[in-house]
Amino acid sequence: MKKIIATACMSILLYGCGTTKQNNDLAINTPIVTSIDLVNVQEDKVLVTINPGRFIQDTITYRLPKVVQGTYAISNFGSFIENFKALDYTGKEIVVTKIDTNSWQIQNAQQLDVIQYFVNDTYDIEQTSQKTPFSPSGTNIEPDNFVLNLHGFIGYFDKLKTNQYSLNVHRPSTVLKTSALPLTSSILKDDNTMVDTYMANRYFEITDNPMMYGALDVEEFKVGDIKIVLSVYSPNNVHTAKAIKETVFKMMKAQKAYLGDIDSTPRYDIYLYLSSGSDTAPTGFGALEHHTSTVVVLPEQMPNEALASAMIDVVSHEFFHIVTPLSVHSEDVHYFDYNNPTFSKHLWMYEGVTEYFATLFQVQQGLVSESEFYEKILDKMTSSKSFNDTMSFTVMSENILENPYAANYINVYQKGALIGMCIDILMREASNGDRGILSLMKELSNKYGKEKPFKDDDLLTEISKMTYPSIETFLNDHVQGTTAINYETFLEKVGLTIFSSKVETNYIQNAGALIVAGDTDKDAIYFNELVVDNSFWADNGVLPNDLIVSVNDEPLTLQNANMVLRGSLQWQEGDPIKVVLNRGGEEVVVETKLVKSYTQGKKITLNKNGTEKQHALRNAWLKG
Repeated sequence: MKKIIATACMSILLYGCGTTKQNNDLAINTPIVTSIDLVNVQEDKVLVTINPGRFIQDTITYRLPKVVQGTYAISNFGSFIENFKALDYTGKEIVVTKIDTNSWQIQNAQQLDVIQYFVNDTYDIEQTSQKTPFSPSGTNIEPDNFVLNLHGFIGYFDKLKTNQYSLNVHRPSTVLKTSALPLTSSILKDDNTMVDTYMANRYFEITDNPMMYGALDVEEFKVGDIKIVLSVYSPNNVHTAKAIKETVFKMMKAQKAYLGDIDSTPRYDIYLYLSSGSDTAPTGFGALEHHTSTVVVLPEQMPNEALASAMIDVVSHEFFHIVTPLSVHSEDVHYFDYNNPTFSKHLWMYEGVTEYFATLFQVQQGLVSESEFYEKILDKMTSSKSFNDTMSFTVMSENILENPYAANYINVYQKGALIGMCIDILMREASNGDRGILSLMKELSNKYGKEKPFKDDDLLTEISKMTYPSIETFLNDHVQGTTAINYETFLEKVGLTIFSSKVETNYIQNAGALIVAGDTDKDAIYFNELVVDNSFWADNGVLPNDLIVSVNDEPLTLQNANMVLRGSLQWQEGDPIKVVLNRGGEEVVVETKLVKSYTQGKKITLNKNGTEKQHALRNAWLKG
């Protein structure tokens, strides 16, 4: 998953068990037949029907996911289910007990014919509820667009996750569709509706293959031997798939060249939902990755150039997940439990190394200049300082749903990527430039692979054995340990240095680092410690931990923060501004006119005293 807040970039494939075994719940191990009705939509709700076959047990439990792959947050998709019914073979209701938010226990299961329920979408209520999934993992039900993240529609029986699934999607014949899930048939009915039938080998394939139906703009093209399907929904027709296609093609061609002989996929789908900005539009901008696809949600109002930049940043990250965790992942990932998940210790690798690849490949393939690459690295260094810099990354990863670790999740895209950079430089140094972190990931992929997970506690030891003493020390001190990283030491190895200067910034960032953060307990946004280095707010007496009550008389909450804070990027010098703060229960009002804001900025540049060895190492690092 990759999440974007305001203009700052804030991703993970998890896999279901690949084993197949005979279960003892069904009389016959038959596919579970499911259907989603997109024809008879009622108040943005669709009817789902589940026909599991005949049970031989008296009691069974049906669940919707509490947590889904890649989100590292509780989604509770069961909370969007209404009018849940279990019917016997005569059409009468069977006793059902809802045992928790996401689970229903069904009595007399031997008499069960079908389960039926309505699914409410999540996009409509994002701005009014704290308890909605991250937008790219959510659902949309509108006449002209259906975002079918299937984990929000179809559930599972505890012991039947390895059964095949047959999925029938009923739709008006005029509605377009895209899905990477294999289509077995598409039948036109007498009432001018269509039934699209798909097959999945197990429940994981249901959750791993999102679909999009509706007024879509679709472009298909080839990148090497990969078929790319780009599906765009732009409600006001601001952007087209054709206009975005060239950016995606150029980016993915460069990614393929960077990855070399790492196994890829014959098809990759990109589902781009552009949010209109209305009161019922999604605001969780970013993307959620899957094995062979990604769902992206971005603002429709973005100018063409900004949208192209965001697509490069977000989609490149998601595509690089084919390395990890697709090819390299732990048992927690491989045997994922949707209702009671445990989490791997290695977000530094799944998300951090993936983010590092998405940054490094751009300079290696000539998409950005070296100075632009250094600027991105420096932004990550600055942003990472707004989090707990001494928190063990492995401890954080393993406990990511809990506080204080959950609040540090976004740091996996900042410090996690920098961990990848440091390992890369150390490996280049120890091997005279021959080996780097990409070669390490290739070796790990060969050792493990898609169907062979590693033991979570063993990975750092395995990497140490496969590399060098300097890597073992680094992992022990800075990944597993609590020692902060001195990045200047690593930059010095490749002939680079950092110098400070006063730079102009905006009103929510210091040279790329957000000066605001969210407090979920208080449903509030507050200024963090970095606000003291932002001249405008500091000069107006704003202090760290001041809660932001309203901006220009508009109340500020976690739900509307993206919209309000994004608006601050359009503020101009001389505009009037009124911000109401809560400082320990006391109201503080900042009412003035905007002036330019400055912060103490830094820049990475070549060290004039760098040696030939350092310059050679830098060239190996950046150009491979």
